[in-house]
Amino acid sequence: MTEELKRVVLQSTTRAMRTLALIAATVRRALRLGSWSLILVLSSLTQPAFAQSQPPNTVRTVLAAGRLASVVDAPLQFRLFAVRLPAMASVSGGGPDSMIYLLGGTLAVAYEGRIQAVSEGAGLFIAAGRPAVFTATGAAPAHFLRFVLAPAAEAGTPPLAAPASVEDLYRTPEPLPGLRAGPYEFSLARVTLPAGMPANPVHHRSGAALYYVLTGSGAFTADGKTEPKPAGTPHFERYGWAHQWAVPGDTPLVLLQANISQEGVPAVLPGAPPASK
Repeated sequence: MTEELKRVVLQSTTRAMRTLALIAATVRRALRLGSWSLILVLSSLTQPAFAQSQPPNTVRTVLAAGRLASVVDAPLQFRLFAVRLPAMASVSGGGPDSMIYLLGGTLAVAYEGRIQAVSEGAGLFIAAGRPAVFTATGAAPAHFLRFVLAPAAEAGTPPLAAPASVEDLYRTPEPLPGLRAGPYEFSLARVTLPAGMPANPVHHRSGAALYYVLTGSGAFTADGKTEPKPAGTPHFERYGWAHQWAVPGDTPLVLLQANISQEGVPAVLPGAPPASK
């Protein structure tokens, strides 16, 4: 080996060692912060051949968001409704905090002094006690989902009256556990998990989430059991429930997620929650 070649090899080795040391320090810091997602990203960067054989990252698109000043004034329950509004028809509705997701057709919502057009695949937050008027503006009916976060005493109230037809898809069997004093974030997101994704790391929610499987089929594992979650299935995740998701098929899994979490606290935390003393 020539002296010039030795010098090049030595320089390359030194740079590689410095890079590895920097990555190791970053990983140690991420572990202290509980940032397992950062560790996954670093792993994919430092092992390109391995990363190419793994499914791409989860894609999460926030469609609507609102702020809840308090969630402890009364016990709360999640409900999910499927609504069909005939073409060119209108219906008034207010009620508890809710999220709208348009499955098909066209929809206009008169809310807070303005008219908002909701396109297919879009979402809208309706705050509690604020009147709203829903209108199917096209030649076809409007089909949409309405996620409702209601006081338990109001959980049996239909979200909209005629001419809308309403199907009750899901209601949490009991009030949401683990809620704390202080403001909460209420969001609606579309989450896409890649086809063939193995079970992701065990994690739990700091608040609660109600899902609806839009397309594909997933596998949900918790309490030592794995259950299939096909398209059209509602799914609820309560506070502190350690679980995993996987996508065993060759089609991506697309989930619609209505989530509440304490303001400033991550919605998802790694591992199982600490045991209560």
